[in-house]
Amino acid sequence: MSIIKSISGIRGTIGGNPGDNLTPVEITKFSAAFGSFIINQNPKIKSKIVVGRDSRLSGEMVKNLVVGTLLSQGIDIVDLGMSATPTVEMAVVSQEAHGGIIITASHNPQGWNALKLLGGNGEFLSATEGAQILSLAEENNFNYVTEDKLGFYVFNPYLEWDHIHKIIALPLIDVEAIRARDFKIVIDGINSIGGKNVPHLLEAFGLKKEIFINCLPDGKFAHKPEPLQENLTEIMAVVKKEKADLGIVVDPDVDRLAFIDENGEMMNEEYTLVAIADYVLENFSVIEKIFPGQYAKATVSNLSSSRALKDITEKHGGVYGAAAVGEVNVVAKMKELKAAIGGEGNGGVIFPPLHYGRDALVGIGLFLTALAKSGKTVSEFRNSLPNYFMVKDKIELAPGTQLNKILEKIKLEYTNEKITDIDGLKIDWTDSWVHLRASNTEPIMRIYAEAKSKPEAKAKVDELKAKILAYIK
Repeated sequence: MSIIKSISGIRGTIGGNPGDNLTPVEITKFSAAFGSFIINQNPKIKSKIVVGRDSRLSGEMVKNLVVGTLLSQGIDIVDLGMSATPTVEMAVVSQEAHGGIIITASHNPQGWNALKLLGGNGEFLSATEGAQILSLAEENNFNYVTEDKLGFYVFNPYLEWDHIHKIIALPLIDVEAIRARDFKIVIDGINSIGGKNVPHLLEAFGLKKEIFINCLPDGKFAHKPEPLQENLTEIMAVVKKEKADLGIVVDPDVDRLAFIDENGEMMNEEYTLVAIADYVLENFSVIEKIFPGQYAKATVSNLSSSRALKDITEKHGGVYGAAAVGEVNVVAKMKELKAAIGGEGNGGVIFPPLHYGRDALVGIGLFLTALAKSGKTVSEFRNSLPNYFMVKDKIELAPGTQLNKILEKIKLEYTNEKITDIDGLKIDWTDSWVHLRASNTEPIMRIYAEAKSKPEAKAKVDELKAKILAYIK
């Protein structure tokens, strides 16, 4: 498997030959390139970088290579140990660090790992900054310090609680309302970080009727890590059997979030952001009062996310904006519109009053508050939102596939429709759409479609997939 270099980080499968996989050679090279980038940005002061990892079996090995490399460049390290991506993002700011590295392949399956790179603001690097790091890695000309100038190492696994306490203090989080509903909740932590910090968060809310499955953070994933319905049959069955109020599912690094309703049915991950945004926009006056002029009644999601977010935004008299896929792109658009809430339809929620990063923990707090105050069940809450159906498919891409040329040919076939090409190709009809794009994290092309019925959405996917396969052949 070739290494994938994108705005989502440097990722690949562990083991194999240098240059073809994520081997110690690549890990050291890209760590040194990031270290050099940080040093170059802060030439007159000693640099500091925060490091955290998910529970993957290769995580400790990768972390040791990363930390050793950075220390050898004279960079101080704050090691959070096993930690969620949003916790690392917030720690970069709270620790006054100059950058961060999160060792996680997010939703990718067992055998993968990655380096996610953060700037001094605790946010992912821009495409321009990423290109600088790739250039430094290609040059492979790094300076290592003498023993008396090595970086200083600190291990601090407790900043998770700082993250949780800041969530509890947010103006739209109502701990008393959550506690009063006394929810019975099933938690699936996929044997990664969520198995530790989601229970801690619910404990801080005063909830005591949790049921834990797959919550031992040993990195042996109990199922495919992407929070999709076909991967969540176990928690769906447990919620129904235990007559729980809901189930909570996160991915391995806790930046994606999905819910199971009281009937053991999955609330499509696309509706995680939609449900939370509906609550935030309804209570926007609270945000406006506490942060005057800082945020607007606006939302942002990526082009592959449900149209339901646009619908509920306009229902509340707000403005909706669409961004290219990728957290850094969504954040840039959110800052442009001063959006009070945003994220990605894959279950990624970004709430700027806390920080500009996808954060399942703050998403849980906002959702539980909204649910508690509504007095509704999860299924009733979901049914109060605009109803769309999405179908997601993909095509494996062989090396050398000229995807851009294929998309240009597809574009010519749909010139009478609304076309958006800032990220692959999106075709919009009156009540449906299709988005075609290369993945940032896997060697595949994603084909997403949404319509008012599942058969209609599937028909759109089948139509475009057939055209693409014909062009590939």
